[in-house]
This record gives sequence, C-alpha cells and structure tokens, in this order.
Amino acid sequence: MVTIEDEASESVPSAVRESGESAEGRRLSIGAMALAPGDKAPDFDLLDQRDEHVTLQGLQGRKVLVYFYPKADTPGCTKQACGLNEILGDIGDTVVLGISPDKPAKQLKFAETYSLGFPLLADVDHTVAEAFDVWKEKSMYGRKYLGIERSAFLVAEDGTIAEAWYKVSPADTPTRLLAALAT
Repeated sequence: MVTIEDEASESVPSAVRESGESAEGRRLSIGAMALAPGDKAPDFDLLDQRDEHVTLQGLQGRKVLVYFYPKADTPGCTKQACGLNEILGDIGDTVVLGISPDKPAKQLKFAETYSLGFPLLADVDHTVAEAFDVWKEKSMYGRKYLGIERSAFLVAEDGTIAEAWYKVSPADTPTRLLAALAT
C-alpha cells in the first residue's frame, strides 16, 4: 500500500519520508509491500548508538547495506554483525547500517562489546521496519507476536533497491553482500 499525504498530516511517521518531497509538501509512506530491485528505498532519520541522526538520503551517492536484525547481543544478531564487521575492508566505500528496535544505549553496548565499525540504528517504534516490510507476525512456542524478520537491502547510489534479501540468515548476509558488490 502506498499513501501520499500532506506535510501537516500526523499519520505519516517522521522517521520515514520520501527522499524528494514534492513542492506541495506531500510525503510517501510505504507499508505492507515487499521491496524489490529498482524500487525507491524508503528514506529514514534514526538515531545511531551515539545518539546521532543518520538518514539514508544523507548517504546518497554511496552504496548502502541496510540490514534489519531482531535484537542486539543475541546469538544470531551477533553472528550477523560480526560477519559484516569482518568484511568491512573488502567492501570499499559501501556503508553498512544495522537497524533493530533496540534503544541507542543498548546498540552502543552491543557495538562496544564486539568492536563493530558501523552504525547501529534504533527503530524503537519499528516505523522503518514497517516501511521496508520486515515487521512481521512471528511465532515462538505457540505464542504469536510482532517482530523483525531478519532481512538486508543493498541500496544503490541513486537511492533505489539494488538487492533485497528477505529472511536472510545471519551467515549469508556478508556473503550475499560480497557477491552483489562483485557484479
């Protein structure tokens, strides 16, 4: 579903916005729609582990890996983050951004514990996860809940999705990124 609303509307969360707002001040919100190569990546403005704002639009002109993980400092998320950290020297000027619902303080502890060399962004209200269609119903031990579906997106220099990997495994994220950058 794509909705366009006026700037004054309260229903479009401020964390997600169209990269190039129209002269009329309209904003675009994408939800419940899987992203595919060629789609415009939803822009966002989130705090990193050091309480600094990071926007996707601010990185335009560079490739960006945006990856979503369920919770900082858990086994799968640690494996994924450390795997990406190990290949930072092999990906040129491609930016890596990790996003989870954790608060900046928890992201900072996670980054410091494992000496991660890239920003971890706090999507506490899961607005950005919804825009990328990774906020899903999950089930554990018969209990249903909403949470992050581990996914990764390679965003091209022009702000479009170059690759979309939904339900990616922690171990596959670095290898898929390296393969995509090699082509």
